[in-house]
Amino acid sequence: MEVENKYISETEAKLMTHEEVCAQRYEAIKKSFEEGDKRMTKIEYLLYAVMAAVLFGPGMAAELLKKIIGI
Repeated sequence: MEVENKYISETEAKLMTHEEVCAQRYEAIKKSFEEGDKRMTKIEYLLYAVMAAVLFGPGMAAELLKKIIGI
């Protein structure tokens, strides 16, 4: 019986270590997704600006940009 308890405690220790490592990895993945979401939002706005420039012409896009910036 002592041998079985020893193996169970080793298995439990390995499982706990595995769970801790997985939790750290999950947090890193979650942080990466959050940072990626911010980058995608910026890219989305840039695409809107490019679409406006294509639809309205570069002159109109420049005038709109001047109004937004306040020049």
